[in-house]
Amino acid sequence: MSIKKLKTLATVVAALGAVVAVPAHAGKTLDAVKTRGQVVCGVNTGLAGFSAADSNGKWTGLDVDVCRAVAAAVLGDGEKVKYVPLNAQARFTALQSGEIDVLSRNTTFTLTRDASLGLSQTAVTYYDGQGFMVPVKSKLKSAKQLKGQTVCVQSGTTTEKNLTDFSKANALNIKPIVFEKLEAAEGAYFAGRCVAYTTDASGLASTRNKVAKNPADHMILPELISKEPLGPMVRRGDDEWTAIVKWTVYGLLEAEEAGITAANVDDLKTSSQDPVVGRLLGSKEDTGKLLGLDKEWLARAVKTTGNYGEMFERNVGPKSALQLPRGLNNLWNKGGVQYAPPVR
Repeated sequence: MSIKKLKTLATVVAALGAVVAVPAHAGKTLDAVKTRGQVVCGVNTGLAGFSAADSNGKWTGLDVDVCRAVAAAVLGDGEKVKYVPLNAQARFTALQSGEIDVLSRNTTFTLTRDASLGLSQTAVTYYDGQGFMVPVKSKLKSAKQLKGQTVCVQSGTTTEKNLTDFSKANALNIKPIVFEKLEAAEGAYFAGRCVAYTTDASGLASTRNKVAKNPADHMILPELISKEPLGPMVRRGDDEWTAIVKWTVYGLLEAEEAGITAANVDDLKTSSQDPVVGRLLGSKEDTGKLLGLDKEWLARAVKTTGNYGEMFERNVGPKSALQLPRGLNNLWNKGGVQYAPPVR
């Protein structure tokens, strides 16, 4: 190769390196959020532990905390969120139409949803699976004992399709009773219109705790019949916003792994000599510029919601009303499958 060609190649490589190093340009969603001063977040109409409003209109839950963390990272204040309660049928249309900025509503990631709705999946916030709840007095011990029985289910969900598949695969001839609204499906089950109620196992625990007159009168059968990786979704075509939502979740997982909590985040910003902590909190390295944010984007998110483990424990964990085990949602180095790519 001639000297001239070598110089040309070196110039091209240098130019590419410069492109890679350029901070992210703010996408249209980020621009709109900053102009509005608020993240508009689509949530469930009422699923305890994930997204539910109290009598004063205050929203809490794991999915709600994702919205708060994003608002803290982008706007500096986790309270700058407008919550839009959506049923299963309306959730994707609301995101596609621009009514909301992010859908954080116990939504399962699937190929169809990723490839055909014009939406992008981000990061899994809860690994779940579909189960069945039955009255204890029914004496049912297994989902395979539901042959010919009625099962309440919500329409427009992966749950409805999974129930059909499970019934066919096991020749059970289950008779679905389908409802458009979650509350209607729950109400029908507790009124005795169905032998069983099916949804994600976390949703069953939430419903039993919130709706049942006596939660001990109902049991969740041991089988899980599907994989339900749940997490926030955004509109396709705005890579910058997708990255912000995705890396906010990843950052909360990385914070837990690094021992950063809501209580110690401020102290660690100035006292920690750990390069990983310094990079996460912006004291040693500025990762925010790659997302169109400032260097303390993740520090604010952690201070607002705590790390992922704190969010889990507070909303759905063994010490919460739902009392769900950490299980698959533990960190990868503690027996679970929650594994975040490095924030670096």
